[in-house]
Amino acid sequence: MTTTPRQSAWHQLQQHHEAISDVRIMDLFEASGDRFERFSLSCGPLFLDYSKHRVNDETVARLLDLARACQLPRRIDDLFSGVHLNNTEDRPALHTALRSRADSLVVDGADLMPEVREVGRRMEQIVDAVRSGQWLGATGEPITDVVNIGIGGSDLGPRLACTALRQVAAGGPRPHFLSSLDDEALATLLDGLDPARTLFVVVSKSFGTRETWLNAAAARSWTCAALGEKPETIAAHFLAVSANVARAEAFGIPADNRLPMWDWVGGRYSLWSAVGLVIALAHGMAAFQEMLAGAEGMDQHFRTEPFSQNMPVMMALLGFWYSEFFGSASQAVLPYDTRLAALPDYLQQLEMESNGKSVDRQGEPLAYPTATVTWGGPGNNGQHAFAQLLHQGTRLIPVDYIVSARADSVHTDQHHELVANCLAQAEALMRGRSVEDMGDDPLAKHRASPGNRPSSTLLLDALTPYSFGALLALYEHKTFVQGVLWDINSFDQWGVEAGKACAVNITDELLAGVGTPAQHDGSTNGLIERYLKLSR
Repeated sequence: MTTTPRQSAWHQLQQHHEAISDVRIMDLFEASGDRFERFSLSCGPLFLDYSKHRVNDETVARLLDLARACQLPRRIDDLFSGVHLNNTEDRPALHTALRSRADSLVVDGADLMPEVREVGRRMEQIVDAVRSGQWLGATGEPITDVVNIGIGGSDLGPRLACTALRQVAAGGPRPHFLSSLDDEALATLLDGLDPARTLFVVVSKSFGTRETWLNAAAARSWTCAALGEKPETIAAHFLAVSANVARAEAFGIPADNRLPMWDWVGGRYSLWSAVGLVIALAHGMAAFQEMLAGAEGMDQHFRTEPFSQNMPVMMALLGFWYSEFFGSASQAVLPYDTRLAALPDYLQQLEMESNGKSVDRQGEPLAYPTATVTWGGPGNNGQHAFAQLLHQGTRLIPVDYIVSARADSVHTDQHHELVANCLAQAEALMRGRSVEDMGDDPLAKHRASPGNRPSSTLLLDALTPYSFGALLALYEHKTFVQGVLWDINSFDQWGVEAGKACAVNITDELLAGVGTPAQHDGSTNGLIERYLKLSR
């Protein structure tokens, strides 16, 4: 049987892993005085130190050989040129076009850029009208609060951005988010709002996602109960971002209040589009455009830099190295900045929805693991919680530490302390503590930690709209590269669709007040029956 270049490169990595798996990172530093300089790189306001990894020059070289054997250069060109990389849905993945400054981008015979620019112009008109006080509610009051109603990519990205940029461009309406069907979340949100001063942005590509539709209908009922059931009320208090014009129109949202979504932008990549309207409303169009510029800067870095100096490529290869050859099943992302507290949640969807696949692009079962479990939280808080597992647990969990060099606060001493904790955690993971180091301490065996645990440190100049945009684009491209290495389609999500179909059937039964035993297993039937009894 003929061995493909990919198989050969993979085999070479397996052999190399056997030779290097027991090498300690501290020994690699002792053997090379310039390791930090050689295993770090920059892209604009982002600096990546990956010297605390269990890799040497040969590791990097062999990983790069695999990337080329997987035809990564061609796949990157395909991504930006509009090739239908989403082969199961026969469409391109062109979220990068949303932040592109190119004059034109012709895909399938049509130039996408005029429409992208037109939507940006319409967003700016709405944002300027709301933030200046020209957009008035049904009773003539200015808008003070904007509620984004969406779920998944229509919620996680905008929610993260509004928290990350909360110190930017004050003066806009306060942003709020509604995604869950939990009636308590809805009630709590509405209790704190004035319907005369609240603007709702309903974000759903289909305008039929059950969670979004039901929450939007509840918001409309609440608004109309206070301000009157009439078209002018909906026009003054509701906007829609959707690909389904008919459903948005049936809801009562007029044409001037509707912005489009395109099928070539997946939900988890959509905050760069009109889905990000709430970001621009809360923080200003200039901040939104700066965020796009940061992402576009990372796009150009990804397209043009040699792989050895390419930040998304190197991060993807490192994650792949631990997943495939060390058996790591999870990856921790620990931002040392409360404004990025929701970043791990955002990355869970980005990475796990994109690469949580068990078949290759041809639909054949995979013989190797794919996406790891992405998790994390604010790093400083985590030191007093899950960091114990990172330091002394039995599982190897690579970590991404993220911290800014400059703070936006006057409390500089606290920021120094925060950064010190971040750097100390990475160093302690690598160094560890041996029993011998603790002399005759009777608790030495309990206090010892193995060390040799890998981490990357992403140092931002400061958390700005530009650096934030670059950071998100970095993880987007990292995810794409890993999908190429695993030979999977990173742009569909059929598992999500399967769950939605099951939910529709069960909802119908719950609303009817009677189950359909033939449609379900014994456990589901039992739970439906018990729920119906308890809820009567």
